[in-house]
Amino acid sequence: MAIVALLVLFLALLPIIHLFLTKQRSSSKRLPPGSLGLPIIGQSLGLLRAMQASTGEQWLQGRIKRYGPISKLSLFGAPTIFLTGPAANKFIFMNEALVPQQPSSLTRILGKRTIIELVGEDHKRVRAAVMQFLKPDVLKNYVGKIDREVRHHLKMNWIGRQTVTVLPLMKGLTFDIICSLIFGLERGPLREGLGKDCADMLAGMWAVPLNLPFTHFGKSLRASHRARKVLTRITRERRAMVAQGQVPSSEDLITHLLTLGGEDGTNGLTDEEIVDNAMLVLVAGHDTSSTLMTFMMRHLANDQVTYAAVVHEQEEIAKSKAPGEALTWDDLYKMKYTWRVALEILRMIPPLFGSFRRALKDVEFDGYLIPKGWQVFWASSITHMDANIFQEPCKFDPTRFENQSSIPPYCFVAFGSGLRICPGSEFARIETLVTMHYLATRFKWRLCCRDDAFVRDPLPSPTQGLPVELEPKNKEQLMIVK
Repeated sequence: MAIVALLVLFLALLPIIHLFLTKQRSSSKRLPPGSLGLPIIGQSLGLLRAMQASTGEQWLQGRIKRYGPISKLSLFGAPTIFLTGPAANKFIFMNEALVPQQPSSLTRILGKRTIIELVGEDHKRVRAAVMQFLKPDVLKNYVGKIDREVRHHLKMNWIGRQTVTVLPLMKGLTFDIICSLIFGLERGPLREGLGKDCADMLAGMWAVPLNLPFTHFGKSLRASHRARKVLTRITRERRAMVAQGQVPSSEDLITHLLTLGGEDGTNGLTDEEIVDNAMLVLVAGHDTSSTLMTFMMRHLANDQVTYAAVVHEQEEIAKSKAPGEALTWDDLYKMKYTWRVALEILRMIPPLFGSFRRALKDVEFDGYLIPKGWQVFWASSITHMDANIFQEPCKFDPTRFENQSSIPPYCFVAFGSGLRICPGSEFARIETLVTMHYLATRFKWRLCCRDDAFVRDPLPSPTQGLPVELEPKNKEQLMIVK
């Protein structure tokens, strides 16, 4: 117990020691206004409580009102600078001295060799490898496979049921798509276990990084260890198959990464890089798309005008298909209005509340110092809900995205921006449009609970997971889905 107490005390003093050394080194420059708060904890609990109460944006606006668009605080065990506004977004996304830096809790869960952690040539090399698999020219070949996963999901979980709870079903669907398309992992106990571990990992990613048996973070670390063992075993099995020429390079992401060769003829990525980035794809792809589709269903249940327009677009596409024929890449490009609805959902309720960068060296913004090693925190909702950028920001209006070039740069940042823009945005678009096509053409739905509020934990989650009453539109159509 004495050793544990000394360790906790040492960790508690780290932010103070770091701040003291930074001030000594840069005494001629000003830090932004604000307070680092309590050691280790800082303002983490306040932000997390606000997110869970769905008042995270108000919490940040309170800081802006008190300190202005730049301030210092401590989040998740590290001294942090909070920046807001379009100019700040551009500074963050385009400054090579600021590299993605997730909370230490997230890094310890996902690994140190993901594309959100790597810098310089390592980042370019690994990102290029992942992007080769996620680029449109490759993904368009998998629309039919995603279509089959969606139909199977509807058959097993929606058809014949009067009520369903949307969020957990959407998470199950996106997880199955990832397992099939990204990992080549078939249905069964292994996939089910990985799904549970994925949910447990997410619960501790934005937690105070105390690895104790009773903490969310401790539970997430244990789940991460189990998931990593599974993905490591898959990687080794794929490596052996590739060596024997048994699997084509386009079969799944892990196989694809294994077949990439370096200039010297060796594999360009290490096993650690493959597993870490598979972990990243597993978590990022599992929850962001499922959240988007859940909130699309939530909004369409309350907005009959938008619902009718989405249904009309999707039914016109359905009329052009033969019975049982899968959607194609060309069909997705006809779903322009449906995707605008999705973008407007992302503007108003972005799955990712905010993110972090780390300063590789001392940099300045707006006359203030951002010390080397400090975190920089940004939140998408600050510009998304700015009335000077989006007129009547609280009004749901998909027409905002009819001409996306009219939106000022660095204002709509649901997928980030710059060289580190989300590599999975096209993948998210495909699975979202395929899923919404079958839901809109096969079902009507009504919300079961009057309270349609949501909390962030850390992603937005509707009350009770969004239970809805289902009404099939056409029994013959449902038989085709089967």
